[in-house]
Amino acid sequence: MIGSVSVVLWGTLALLTRLTGGQIPEFQLMAMTFGVAFLLMCARWRMQGHSGVQFIKQSPLAWCIGIAGLFGYHLAYFKAMTLAPAVEVSLIAYLWPLFIVLLSSLLPGETLRRQHIFGTVLALTGCWLLVARNSDGFAWAYLDGYLIAFSCALIWSSYSVLSRVVRSVPTDAVGWFCGMTALLALVCHLLWETTVWPVNALQWVGVIGLGIGPVGIAFFTWDYGVKHGNIQLLGTLAYSAPLISTLLLVLAGFGEATGALIAASILITAGSLIAGRSKTRAGTAEQKREQA
Repeated sequence: MIGSVSVVLWGTLALLTRLTGGQIPEFQLMAMTFGVAFLLMCARWRMQGHSGVQFIKQSPLAWCIGIAGLFGYHLAYFKAMTLAPAVEVSLIAYLWPLFIVLLSSLLPGETLRRQHIFGTVLALTGCWLLVARNSDGFAWAYLDGYLIAFSCALIWSSYSVLSRVVRSVPTDAVGWFCGMTALLALVCHLLWETTVWPVNALQWVGVIGLGIGPVGIAFFTWDYGVKHGNIQLLGTLAYSAPLISTLLLVLAGFGEATGALIAASILITAGSLIAGRSKTRAGTAEQKREQA
């Protein structure tokens, strides 16, 4: 349940990004939003009566996983967007929930069942149906961008699954990972971009909203969810994010309801129910064995 909060918050990403005006360079926006996320965690530490310094001391493996996941994913995603059309990049990058379901079978105590695969592929079909509406098709000329987009899916799915390996690392440590990501993004911004500040209150609302929600709380709840929850179900539920995003844009007047939206809703919901039901059945069977 905690991990699913991230999916809902990621669904607000497109709407909040639209509010920023679309003029702020990617790495600058990344530095600002991850900076807000870090300040959000600092506020939590302040309320608890400490500075959070004790959470800096983590293993090199935990730091590598955290920085590679948060900064590495966004770096690869932005680069892919410069080399290939945005729709096709999104289609490939959204393979990460499927990879989470597949890779999680390598974790101790986890079993991959046919229902997991079927449910996830069903949800993936709905996601692609929704995202691919404006696609012009794949072309060999953009192969470099496609490969980098594919690496995005591998990076984020690996981050999510490997977080389970270092589950003893507290979620508070993600606050420091966000701070380091903001610093690295700032360096990239100063090297390659020209600063563009928000010009009105609405754009600042978008930036701060991104930092609090999809970039802030979402990463904290996702960390807790993949470490302690049903990781296969979380992977399948992640396909609800583009659906929630489209619905919010429609409600805000930035889009319209279509047949593709309805079909995607059915497929994603059905896939999530199937993946979740497989876990419920497995748990029931295990309980019966223990009782016997």
